[in-house]
Amino acid sequence: MSEFSRPTVLVTGGAKRLGGFISRAFGMAGWHVVIHFHTSAKAAEKMASSLPSAETFQCDLANETSATEMIESLAARLPDFRVLVNCASLFEFDSVTALDPEANRRAMAVNARTPACMAQAFLAKAKAPDGRRVIQVTDQKVANPNPDFFSYTMSKHALAATVPMLAMGAQQPKDRVYGLAPGAILASHDQDEAETEVSHRLNLLVRKTAPEEVAEAALFLASGTLASGQTLFVDSGQHLLSQPRDVIYLAREGATA
Repeated sequence: MSEFSRPTVLVTGGAKRLGGFISRAFGMAGWHVVIHFHTSAKAAEKMASSLPSAETFQCDLANETSATEMIESLAARLPDFRVLVNCASLFEFDSVTALDPEANRRAMAVNARTPACMAQAFLAKAKAPDGRRVIQVTDQKVANPNPDFFSYTMSKHALAATVPMLAMGAQQPKDRVYGLAPGAILASHDQDEAETEVSHRLNLLVRKTAPEEVAEAALFLASGTLASGQTLFVDSGQHLLSQPRDVIYLAREGATA
């Protein structure tokens, strides 16, 4: 089966971590997967070679012009460019009392402004007979904010705001725009694996949410079953809590959910 007989999905940051799980889920479900990467060329090629139909595309998402050109070049040659998953993001620490200007600039560009520009370009240029899907990967912090990782959280709130706006104003009747909000899924920042065993269970179900669950949710959203503008939380109920700090620090401080 050629790439042109399969629906296509573009996954930003699709070579590693959560993006890698999403790429694999779509690939094994019969999709042609475009694996975006910035500097992880080897990981992207390895992922592509492991899937039935895939290609890689290098782009620095700090440059929204290059990112929209990536969308336009794919849209010009793919007959069923059905899904854009904006998964890539930067997760850098800065404080609620001391915003780091450079960290903020990077986070707002890569995590919010560029995904918004890519979504606009995708909805303007991509062709998909059964309708197009934009999936903006946000964070459970959009419903359960805390003061840590200030610029990251600000950027994810900004990205979440694009979902209902794009759903209302920049789509055709068959199109859908969704948010996908994971909780704590993989070790991040300066965590070791042992710390994740504690921090990732600070949710209502007291369980670790598997990355495969997020990937399965992305596949579900690609079906277009939900009404446009919805956000799906995959976090074992973490967003329903009120947590005063990021779970990294709650675990270190001995707090419980």
